[in-house]
Amino acid sequence: MFKTIVLPVALMGAFAGVQADEGQWQPHQLPQLKAELKRVGIEIPAEKLADLSKHPMSAIVSLGGCSAAFVSNAGLVVTNHHCAYGAVQRNSTPEHNYITDGFLAKTRAAELPGGPNSLVYVTDKVENVSDRVLTGLTAQMSGRARHEAVEKRIKDLIAECETDKMYRCSVPAFHRGLEYYRIRQMMIRDVRLVYAPSDKIGNFGGDIDNYEWPRHTGDYAFLRAYVGKDGRPADPSPDNVPYQSKDFLVVSAEGIRNGDGILLAGYPGRTSRYKLPSEIRYARDSAFPLKVAELQADLAVMADATKGDAAAEVRYASVVKSINNVLKKTQGLLDGFARKDIAAIKDVQDAEFRAWYAKQPNVSPTLLAELDAAIASDMALSDEEFAWSVATNSDLLKSARSLYRYAQEGKKPDAERESGYQQRDLAFIKARLARLEQSYVNKVDQARFEAGLKRYAALAAKSHPQGLDALLPAPGAVAALYQKTQLADTARRLAWLEKDQAAFEQSDDAFVRLAIKLQPVAAALEERRKEIDGNLERVIPQYMQAVIAWKQSQGKPVYPDANSTLRVTYGTVSPYSPRDGLTKGPFTTVEGIVEKVTGKAPFQAPQGLLDAVKEKRYGQFRDPVLGTVPVNFLTSADTTGGNSGSAVMNKRGELIGLNFDSTYESITKDWYFDTAITRAIHLDIRYMLWVMKEVDHADNLLAEMTIKYPKAAQSNKAAKK
Repeated sequence: MFKTIVLPVALMGAFAGVQADEGQWQPHQLPQLKAELKRVGIEIPAEKLADLSKHPMSAIVSLGGCSAAFVSNAGLVVTNHHCAYGAVQRNSTPEHNYITDGFLAKTRAAELPGGPNSLVYVTDKVENVSDRVLTGLTAQMSGRARHEAVEKRIKDLIAECETDKMYRCSVPAFHRGLEYYRIRQMMIRDVRLVYAPSDKIGNFGGDIDNYEWPRHTGDYAFLRAYVGKDGRPADPSPDNVPYQSKDFLVVSAEGIRNGDGILLAGYPGRTSRYKLPSEIRYARDSAFPLKVAELQADLAVMADATKGDAAAEVRYASVVKSINNVLKKTQGLLDGFARKDIAAIKDVQDAEFRAWYAKQPNVSPTLLAELDAAIASDMALSDEEFAWSVATNSDLLKSARSLYRYAQEGKKPDAERESGYQQRDLAFIKARLARLEQSYVNKVDQARFEAGLKRYAALAAKSHPQGLDALLPAPGAVAALYQKTQLADTARRLAWLEKDQAAFEQSDDAFVRLAIKLQPVAAALEERRKEIDGNLERVIPQYMQAVIAWKQSQGKPVYPDANSTLRVTYGTVSPYSPRDGLTKGPFTTVEGIVEKVTGKAPFQAPQGLLDAVKEKRYGQFRDPVLGTVPVNFLTSADTTGGNSGSAVMNKRGELIGLNFDSTYESITKDWYFDTAITRAIHLDIRYMLWVMKEVDHADNLLAEMTIKYPKAAQSNKAAKK
């Protein structure tokens, strides 16, 4: 075991050598970064930023996959348009298509239900529980035994935290298992759609402009959180009232300039900054190319199956948008790996680390060999898990498998059930099953399943899970499955949650029968995953502890990879040069929208917007330097997926933008942060306010928010009065 070199991460001193905007920092780490925050001009005391009960952190929330912020004391939440897209799509029909037309509730009574998947999480407590998770684990334990011991301790910690049912708790790992923190969040489950502009604004440029710069996208939307009259989270009900948010962000229309410092707070999903060279090469040469091909093929099947069917296109709009986003990001990673040999850069770092490690006293002589072996096993199993996902690409089959597994786990005491199938998970299972009400069409699902089976057959035989081939239907036999199932009906699908395992095993429903037949293969994959994860969880924390000590000895930043928990990053508004001879400025303007408009999707804009630009009705949202309304801007902030909707704040903690994307050249920052070209793309809040006033006339929401206007505009208003 590696014991003697390092202080616990929580006790580390300030990072004196940090001189870049890299780092997705846990709030409690910010007091160690006072010099950096001062360097970029942040005026809020670091100790205040570290306190989740104080403004501005108390206003930052998660949507479970996206980030957001309260902007009024009546539960009004601002986030990205693409984060609210599911709620927009859920309420849309060919006759009332809020995707293309936009939606604005002029009164609270007109707000629309976001659906069971729309949730707001308010983080109120974070505590280090590493000792309670890790104490007593031994090197002699098998991988599976270790993994299951950790899982049991985590479930116990969660159960202890959730005695008050208004909270949802989790215990994620940090530094790849070196530390564990218990996070308590109030989970608000009555969330309503308040306002979303037309996708001609909210998704201007579509997938063509996704991850590109310059951008001209009004990627914003508003939701509202509702609770029971007692102020506690409650199921959706007409009797509920808006949540009285303790704090909310002031919205600043004062603007920002090139070189200004910013803070960004949200819930970034996953990064891989501490991956080894072998893991990078596996992603670059094998996993990502297969993933790109699979996503492209699946999209092509859906396009063909929904062609000419307006209702089917609406139902799959959110699915297609999500897959397209993953596809472009994965392809961008591949292009980034081709542009810069990150594996080679990591080779140099890895060699330096191993040389340093060999000189340290009292370290394990076998650690690095054990690490390499565990990672190799992980890669091999990942290939089989990918093949499994291709072979089972059907929403009905996934539903049947989830239902059957829930029935199997239901025979156990709740505390002994697998995570994801406990009573606390039932609402989420119901939400996934109910979601198909708005995003399922029989013929489309059948086409996806048939095509997936054909693609699975073409994958390398060594990646086929043992025993699976003989259990799968032939592509030509898939149609019969859809004729002999009732799972496409929402009520009947949900009714299976009330049935026990015996009822499943007596059923003649074709998809239920298939799910039962496939379960032994799925269980075998799951057991192997536990063994491998347990081995990784044993060896990687030891490795990370050494890496942290090595980096700390060089004065380099030491922050955990993103894991969907609350993080803070900082940066400056700045241009960048993607290649020799080309520099891209940090702002785009409404004139750029006019230049891009072709009249055909995705480069269409509402006539009201074009008229407002033509007539230069810019008002108090006109930037004094640009002479017009800015649309999007760039900063050097460290972001990734999950940061969508993150609040971008000025030096005083006022809302000046919403994060929604990165430049194409930046995509590889998930693996390697390159300060020269890494740029995040944000919506300029002045464009949002301008559209709300001049185009969509969302006067009720403008009046509800606290908006800080430029001094000149305030003087003009006073003079008019």
